[in-house]
Amino acid sequence: MSSGKSEKMQIPTNWTFRSPEVAADFDRHVREQLPWYDLATGAVAHFVRHYLPEGGLLIDVGASTGNIGRAVADILKARSAELIAIDNSEEMVAAYDGPGRAVVGDVREFDFADYRPDVIVSFLVLMFLPAPDRRSVIERMKGSIRPGGAVIVFDKMEPGQGYLSSVVYRLTLAGKYEAGAAPDEIIKKELSLAGVQRPMTEGELTDFRPIFRFGDFAGFVYERPI
Repeated sequence: MSSGKSEKMQIPTNWTFRSPEVAADFDRHVREQLPWYDLATGAVAHFVRHYLPEGGLLIDVGASTGNIGRAVADILKARSAELIAIDNSEEMVAAYDGPGRAVVGDVREFDFADYRPDVIVSFLVLMFLPAPDRRSVIERMKGSIRPGGAVIVFDKMEPGQGYLSSVVYRLTLAGKYEAGAAPDEIIKKELSLAGVQRPMTEGELTDFRPIFRFGDFAGFVYERPI
């Protein structure tokens, strides 16, 4: 396997998405650090297909370079649906390569109710918000979607207790290593996330139902009653 180490992203001491270098190498980096990334992306597209109606609106929260948008592009086209992609990183929005309209915005201030979306996707985002702000964001997302719509959340969750939590954490480490991440990069990334990324708790996701899990990462869906 070609190492290409000199071409790999230099992981910042304090992780940030507001970096041209991170934005430029994000798609490769995230798939190396999260080897289940494409599987989870496909799962999100599957659920979007079931909840996004003809002429509907999808909001992609923390859209980065457009991973979710690209995954649902055919659905959007077939149903004449719209997509609004928001990210608080100007660098990520500049690198956005997906359908719809990408805008710079802070999810803590974004008024979802003004748009009345049918589906909101929050893919690996909430864990990067300050813990006191997360419940408000989640409740605003839930309250803004149209009846019959859904909020889809994928995020890192707090580990459980006991020996099993160690086994689960090692599953995540093994996946990174087997996907080609160098041991020193795994450690650097973990340390760079200190104080920047804080895992979610299931208690924060009231009325959500689990749909996916790999190691400490999990996916959930909230359905707005008709």
